[in-house]
Amino acid sequence: MNIPAGAADSFADQVLPYAKQLHSAALRLTGNLADAEDLVQETYVKAYAGFGTFQPGTNLPAWLHRIEANAFLNSCRVRSRRPEALLASLEAVTAHRAVASSAEDVALSRLPDPAIARALGELPKQLAATVCLADAHGYSYAEIAKITGVPLGTVMSRLHRGRKRLRALLTATLSSAPAGA
Repeated sequence: MNIPAGAADSFADQVLPYAKQLHSAALRLTGNLADAEDLVQETYVKAYAGFGTFQPGTNLPAWLHRIEANAFLNSCRVRSRRPEALLASLEAVTAHRAVASSAEDVALSRLPDPAIARALGELPKQLAATVCLADAHGYSYAEIAKITGVPLGTVMSRLHRGRKRLRALLTATLSSAPAGA
């Protein structure tokens, strides 16, 4: 570990305020509560281990989101290398959990407007995550590119397409709503 003695409190003071943001992004990435919680925990472990390399004065939330995105991508790579039988059993367990109510549905239901939550849930994960990072969390294009690990042009394209689809979904929802609703 690169953290000097007594720096653990400093780490906690600086990093823990971003727990909700990290959890929200993890839910978006993983699609379920248990995996999201594991991802956030892994993010904090890796951030703690690498906190000595963090440059004070730079964007701490972006640094944390980048660690989270890398941890998620690594877990996807590991899963892709697992034997097919193990994957099938894991998919069965995941499908069983999803029948009750997915964590993403629960998280989206907590958003202020249920119509927006439903529309975001219908977007592909990459578009929804980009829209959320920009519009809900206020990150710049460059910060989103760094967090997601994609080129700036891809972020701009995803944000444009995500907002366009979101607008179309919301327009369709409003058009089909009964009068006076």
